[in-house]
Amino acid sequence: MKKSPHVGAIRLALRDATTDNHRQVDALFADHAMDSPDSYRRFLTAHARALGALEPVARPSVPRLPLLASDIAALGQAMPAPLPLEDRASEGYRWGLLYALEGSRLGGAMLARKVAPDLPTAYLSAVHGKGEWIAFQHALDSAGAEGGEGWLDDAVQGAQAAFALFSQAGTAERAAAHG
Repeated sequence: MKKSPHVGAIRLALRDATTDNHRQVDALFADHAMDSPDSYRRFLTAHARALGALEPVARPSVPRLPLLASDIAALGQAMPAPLPLEDRASEGYRWGLLYALEGSRLGGAMLARKVAPDLPTAYLSAVHGKGEWIAFQHALDSAGAEGGEGWLDDAVQGAQAAFALFSQAGTAERAAAHG
């Protein structure tokens, strides 16, 4: 019987492996004025391009794409086409994608407070319920413990792919806004 890893051990390994990716994405989206309808629309559009590619592959238990589509529609915009994402048939890769998506829900709570009161926030307000983040960490660690050799490498590649997609979407949206 395999020894259960310390709760959060896989998450910590993923966090360490994606720190630079995370900083890059945060910096890219930091200049969005969440109280400006145009800037907020660009922010949501970029997220929709990434999330539209990620959720079908990651298969989160709580999909946020419908909430994001609702917010974008409330702002009078159509959903953009998702960016392309390689669907690697590895469970580790899928868990890496999930790690990035679930982690983004933590940041969404902080960002939702900065959104103007008359703007929709269903997507950013879809935060973890009590105990859900810890439960996700337990599931992540269990999957990693059972995943075998190469699982963590695949998970890191998945998490990095998710961050890269958000970065690509944010860069494209920024170029369109300044183009």
